[in-house]
Amino acid sequence: MSHPTIAPPTQPSQAPSPYATLDQVAPVLGDGTTARSRARSRWRAARWPVAVVLTLVLVGLLAAVMKPRTSTVAYAPDNPTDLGGRALAEILRDQGVEVDFVQASARALALAAPGDTLLVAGTFPLTDDQVRLLGETEADLVVLSPEYAHLEALSGGALSTATSYDYALSEADCSDPDARAAERIESRGSGLTAHSADVVTCFPTVDGAASAYAVLDDGSRRLVVLDDIGLLTNARLADDGNAALLLRTLGRNEHLVWYLPTWGDTGEEVSAGGGQLMPTWTGPLAAQLLLVVLALALWRGRALGRIVTEPLPVTVRAAETTLGRGRLYRRSRSRGHAAAALRAGAARRAAARLGLPRSAGATDVIDALARATGNSTEQVAGLLYGPPPIDDAGLLQLARQLDKLESEVHRT
Repeated sequence: MSHPTIAPPTQPSQAPSPYATLDQVAPVLGDGTTARSRARSRWRAARWPVAVVLTLVLVGLLAAVMKPRTSTVAYAPDNPTDLGGRALAEILRDQGVEVDFVQASARALALAAPGDTLLVAGTFPLTDDQVRLLGETEADLVVLSPEYAHLEALSGGALSTATSYDYALSEADCSDPDARAAERIESRGSGLTAHSADVVTCFPTVDGAASAYAVLDDGSRRLVVLDDIGLLTNARLADDGNAALLLRTLGRNEHLVWYLPTWGDTGEEVSAGGGQLMPTWTGPLAAQLLLVVLALALWRGRALGRIVTEPLPVTVRAAETTLGRGRLYRRSRSRGHAAAALRAGAARRAAARLGLPRSAGATDVIDALARATGNSTEQVAGLLYGPPPIDDAGLLQLARQLDKLESEVHRT
């Protein structure tokens, strides 16, 4: 009895290994690469430019954060140079005074409330309307180096500037406590003259004709005028009693609005635009990024080779081109374009025959053609620069008249 044979088990189909690489299962692109290999290639090509850009951005941010914000604007509270007022502003802040620096009169008036001090560092760029609004403020007003007309408007005629002043060290010689604390100063301004008994003047000249400092206090507001703005600068603040006088005058209240007029100040409230909202380091950082982009463009861009000439398969004669353009004008009924082309060509050829340069104006061409043909300037101007024809008959007549004009010029 034969036993049935048992067939050997068939080998099961092998399933894909769970450890297969991505290259083995990823679809292959048409050029024989995979998405992963192409991404790696692009990253290798772009990693150095990206690293350079990120490094510059990081350096710019660190420089903007670590570097103190300063300026070179004369008499500004953030200017550390000899003409700046940073030393005075920093001392006032150390004494608990809040200092706001503005360069717009509308902003200054908005910030200066009753019980505050508004410093106007020079009035030369101000208009009469700006001066009037500053004079109506309810904050204590301190004016440095005012103009003659501006001082009269701010003080209601109680003060005016003098025409001359002796540059000499002078004593306070008054009852004002701030001036007495300073003891003496050396002013280099034009001097102040009082026209009211309510005005207290201090630091008079040798002849007593003018003073360097004046105070007008009506009980609701205090107006202080100092004829020399240079006393607040970093170079002169430590001289004599300059620091004592300015610190007591400007530090009387807890809030000081430091207003420095500029020529661009129109007196109108201007909303902050995108440039004003951006930090100060945005401009230099953008310039650096632009330089990096240009460098990368020059580095990675492909240089253009020499111009390669290629023979045209068909040579089209100029006459055929002209006829084709004429047919297009006729089909689209562009009589104005056709007339303009005829007039421009006639004027150019006639001017060349008369020896006129290519830069000659319409008046010169008209006058020259009128003399050469014997026609009036009105006739020549109407023919060359008149209104376009309204129909084909008018266009044909214009072409004949232009041809006649050219023939008359040619005969001369």
